[in-house]
Amino acid sequence: MKDHITPDFIRVIPKSDLHLHLDGSLRLKTLIELSREMKTKLPSYSEAGLRRLVFKDAYKDLPDYLHGFMYTCAVLQDLDNLTRVAAELVEDNAAEGVRYIEVRFAPQLHVSQAVGVREIVRAVNAGLAAGAKAHNASKAVKSGEDVPFHYGMILCAMRRFKKGMSPYFADMLRLMEHAPKDEVYAAASLELARAGVELAEEGLPVVGFDLAGEEAGYPPADHWAAYQYAHNHFIRKTVHAGEAYGPESIWQAVTQCHANRVGHGTFLFADEMVQDPKIEDRKRYVADLANYLASQRIGIEVCVTSNLQTIPSIKTIAHHPIRKMLDYGLSVSICTDNRLVSNTSVSREMELVCAGAKVTRAELKRLVVAGFKGAFFPGSFSDKRRFVEAVSARYDKLERAMLPPPPDRRKAA
Repeated sequence: MKDHITPDFIRVIPKSDLHLHLDGSLRLKTLIELSREMKTKLPSYSEAGLRRLVFKDAYKDLPDYLHGFMYTCAVLQDLDNLTRVAAELVEDNAAEGVRYIEVRFAPQLHVSQAVGVREIVRAVNAGLAAGAKAHNASKAVKSGEDVPFHYGMILCAMRRFKKGMSPYFADMLRLMEHAPKDEVYAAASLELARAGVELAEEGLPVVGFDLAGEEAGYPPADHWAAYQYAHNHFIRKTVHAGEAYGPESIWQAVTQCHANRVGHGTFLFADEMVQDPKIEDRKRYVADLANYLASQRIGIEVCVTSNLQTIPSIKTIAHHPIRKMLDYGLSVSICTDNRLVSNTSVSREMELVCAGAKVTRAELKRLVVAGFKGAFFPGSFSDKRRFVEAVSARYDKLERAMLPPPPDRRKAA
């Protein structure tokens, strides 16, 4: 690994995960156990069988990748299960050195006749809080040797939905059956934004609003009202953009939805995908967009393994734009997307990026710190600054202890 960056070092340094889907990050053992309890069907009831049939290392295409969510969402239609899965997610992250996560989920997928969005968000928060409390009670944290664990929640709206996805979505489509579909989708996202603001004002760490789902034909601008509402109430914004569509999706996310960060942003530099005929100089359009993102420190949540699994044109990390993103000076954070579905961890993602994108030691620290600086931290700015400083100090201490001095330092000695 370049510059003597070792897997052991990557595992112990403080890390963040800003793009982490709750329903894609269950433990396999927990999924099997909850499926048995709730009597939901799985194609196998062994971890090896599920890895072979569903949660694979390689997928044929995006539908194949998304197939597993039908099983995970089926066991998350219960408040206790949501709490448990959230607590385990903190435990798994803390075990590999992650000290800040932003867990995103679509509460409307879990709504039933008896349980609403607010109860679902509170259940997830209860699990995250319990997991964080357990880590923060450790001797290492109390002595100041380790940094505490913090988290935030991002509520995720859907670009489009069908009746079978949840009772909530079925009701929306029934109540607005005579309205154009894009208006129905927009109404659901606005309702979610209102719930998120209300919960944040109650004191829950709802730190962000997101939009996920099929990009082509379902532009971010359709959900302008929801994003404007979140923006007006100081909720930070991120948008899945540039994952399955070109740079114009990212442009809309930033200009129409006030995005503070962009989820994936994989096709940021794909000038050949620009479709607006009014854009004559596509290369300049892409360069201007990238430079704008860099200068405004609009973060890119990069999920390398997920991209390799769902985008056929990206065959190796050498084909991934992360190296170009770093060269442009973009604020890049390394994320997992879905720990279960992509069979990955933050440590593994960083190892892959360090090796495949030829990341230097200096660049690795910038990547790590960028994740914490780009966080929609639930506390005050002063609290966040102190947290970032503690992370940086912890990183430096581990680097001195675990890695040889850089060549210039050895010469000076």
